[in-house]
Amino acid sequence: MRNAFLIVVVTSVVLSAGCVQREMVISTDPPGAIVLVDGTERGTTPARVEFDYYGTHEIELRHPGYRTLTSVKKVSPPWYEVFPLDVFSELLLPVKLVDRHEFSYRLTRYTGTEPDKLLRRAKDLSEGLAQSVPVDATQD
Repeated sequence: MRNAFLIVVVTSVVLSAGCVQREMVISTDPPGAIVLVDGTERGTTPARVEFDYYGTHEIELRHPGYRTLTSVKKVSPPWYEVFPLDVFSELLLPVKLVDRHEFSYRLTRYTGTEPDKLLRRAKDLSEGLAQSVPVDATQD
């Protein structure tokens, strides 16, 4: 009976042991941009995005009226996530650790051609082209 109790206690401690929560906090000026991390949509800014692995991540930000911004960020592990210490921080430490990486971006307003101006310009170019091309009635 005592061994069974000891097994239950040890199993409970191991299962309730802490782990590392990895997250990126992404903010933009102006807020409200759609966030894609590694090609997957993850919400709007300000966004808290959990991730599973360290290394390079592609962050893409889209906001109506602003240029799409793409950034490649290298996310390095903290000292307690480097082998062999990661075994303890991931499995045996009785507390939860949060590894937070904050990224802030200023979006640039899109100043492209407005649709009406673009259509007017296309019409003008088309009319100009039609007038400049001679029609040869003698061709077969």
